Amino acid sequence: MLARLQQAITLGLLALALGWAGWFAREGQWAWALAGALLVLFGYALFLALEFGLLAFVHGDDPAPRATPAQLIRAWWGEVRSAPKVFCWRQPFRSQAEPDHLPGDAAGRLGVVLVHGFVCNRGFWNPWMGRLRRAGVPFVAVNLEPVFGRIDDYLPIIEAAVAQVRQATGRAPLLVAHSMGGLAVRTWLSRCAEARPVEHVLTIGSPHAGTWLARFGVTPNGLQMRRPNAWLDALRAQERQRSGETAYARFTCFYSHCDNIVFPPSTATLPGADNRHVPGSAHVHLADQPAVFGEVWRRLEADAR
Repeated sequence: MLARLQQAITLGLLALALGWAGWFAREGQWAWALAGALLVLFGYALFLALEFGLLAFVHGDDPAPRATPAQLIRAWWGEVRSAPKVFCWRQPFRSQAEPDHLPGDAAGRLGVVLVHGFVCNRGFWNPWMGRLRRAGVPFVAVNLEPVFGRIDDYLPIIEAAVAQVRQATGRAPLLVAHSMGGLAVRTWLSRCAEARPVEHVLTIGSPHAGTWLARFGVTPNGLQMRRPNAWLDALRAQERQRSGETAYARFTCFYSHCDNIVFPPSTATLPGADNRHVPGSAHVHLADQPAVFGEVWRRLEADAR
């Protein structure tokens, strides 16, 4: 569903830009033709700039270091380059380019389950899946649907993916989740009957304590990411009831003071987790940072020894 929606948006914007440019070029108004086409195609960069302005304004007394103007500009530019690749190419047109990889010799190996975030699909992970496949690592990447449903709706999808990897490897997998996917994984874990259903959980820019930006959300899953809210409070209570003070001992949380979606920055951390700050990286671009994939790779290599 999401792939078709983003295909329509991408092709629609291209058609609008070409139509605008063609109309004004026919009248000889080349400045209007060029300006309008550029605004249609690159107007998202202005919207991103607004998000970065908001994150700087909202930072307040958050314990994460405040980003410098230079860091914010570099992060904005990284997101300007990353967003079209994800939302206009990988997800709409290449979401099935990298199929799940569960080779016949996967028994005994540490497998990976990849869980995307809000308005994303499995195509988000294409660069990761290519690297994991070339290394022979078993993995499954999910599509969380309905796209605008409740986060609770995604639990059977995560359960099925974990079961697939466990069946192939005979082991609990490593879960990697971006953004809202981290909340979906936490919700699944809080209701899981197994004592140790995962080897470890690594979250990337996940709104564990909600995000200021979600105040503008209107979808069911968007409302669940507001801060504060009763759903997040109930999730924390379930986790404490299940695991007490060690609820987040198996979590590594990557976050950034330049995250333009999940802010203030410390909302992407968990108490008792291995919280790692990645300076100068925006929300989507955070998944491309060497430190993030490097931690997954380190765990896979250590397990293979």
